[in-house]
Amino acid sequence: QVRFVESGGGLVVPGGSLRLSCATSGIITSVFNSNAMAWHRQVPGKQRELVASITVRGTTNYVDSVKGRFTVSRDNARKRIFLQMNDLKPEDTAVYYCNHPNYPHTWGQGTQVTVSS
Repeated sequence: QVRFVESGGGLVVPGGSLRLSCATSGIITSVFNSNAMAWHRQVPGKQRELVASITVRGTTNYVDSVKGRFTVSRDNARKRIFLQMNDLKPEDTAVYYCNHPNYPHTWGQGTQVTVSS
């Protein structure tokens, strides 16, 4: 069974930093390394938003609102991805999820990020 387990969220003041981690299980390495991985976030009452993605070779893409502040990375051997979030803003408050496009209907519990003074 494929699982995504996100961790690293928390409560931070504006301008603070967090590093999110996503561990995967049930995905064989060749499948994990066949596609990009992505971070999404969701605020209650709104649609889930793609925040950042990273290809197997390390090419990254970000939604405009986080460019220059967030950095996505991946560890192909350990089948994990990470999201370094700096200069956090209140509008970054959301539940953050990771996902592999081969499993579009599989989502973890997410990790809550709250940015508030």
